Amino acid sequence: MTTTTLPPRLSSIQVATYQREGYLVVREPVLPPERFAALQRHFEGMLAALPAGARPEHMDVPHFADPALYRWLLDDAVLDLVEPLIGPDIALFSSHFICKPAGDGKRVGWHEDSTYWRTMMDRQEVVTVWLAIDAADADNGAMQVVPRTHDHGFSDYVAVSDPGSTVFPDEIKPGHVDLGRAVTIDLLPNQASLHHAKLIHGSAPNRSKRRRCGFTMRYVSTRVRFDHERCPWHRLILARGRDHAGNAYGDPARAMPEVLAARSVQGAAVTGH
Repeated sequence: MTTTTLPPRLSSIQVATYQREGYLVVREPVLPPERFAALQRHFEGMLAALPAGARPEHMDVPHFADPALYRWLLDDAVLDLVEPLIGPDIALFSSHFICKPAGDGKRVGWHEDSTYWRTMMDRQEVVTVWLAIDAADADNGAMQVVPRTHDHGFSDYVAVSDPGSTVFPDEIKPGHVDLGRAVTIDLLPNQASLHHAKLIHGSAPNRSKRRRCGFTMRYVSTRVRFDHERCPWHRLILARGRDHAGNAYGDPARAMPEVLAARSVQGAAVTGH
């Protein structure tokens, strides 16, 4: 029997670009049209079900409550973007719908994701797939990145001066980010950007008349050891391949109310953009 081997989803040039710059923009549609449309519909239902007064920027780790999301989080079309960057043994680390409503969408201060995760795992081999649910551009608060900042240590942080209008309570010290090098990631729905956990990035508020929503899907090599004792409020999900670090994994077939309860007590958050 003859078998057909499909070419890698990312070219060697794209992989080299990600490794050099710390991010990559994927212009081809990530998901087949009908699968992406189903994700859009599912998200709209989640958004409509938010409690009164809940901010849509804070829809963090929704897969722990809604296992239907694994249909997309574990989709081969997504994992095939990640595998060329971290290898064939992949765990789902986190997810986040960060939705900036029209008119008053909050800004995200400059930060590195790795700062929030430094106590959670022994290496920061995390790739974020930022899938555009809506079109994103400079007008409605698209993510901005500072290329080639993923190969240094942790930055110094300070409390934000405007906590009511920001997603996170701290940010990199003013003056420590080279704003002249910042790049705005313009995306159409079903396009994506990929970025390294240590890349400096952030986003402006959304004052436009258009919503801006992205689904961040975060993946880590299973060769990374997750600290289960220190972080009982979180679970990895084995997405592809096998474990190499003795990690424990959650069950994607069920909701995990016990994890959500532990997160509520801990006050945990796993950053968005």
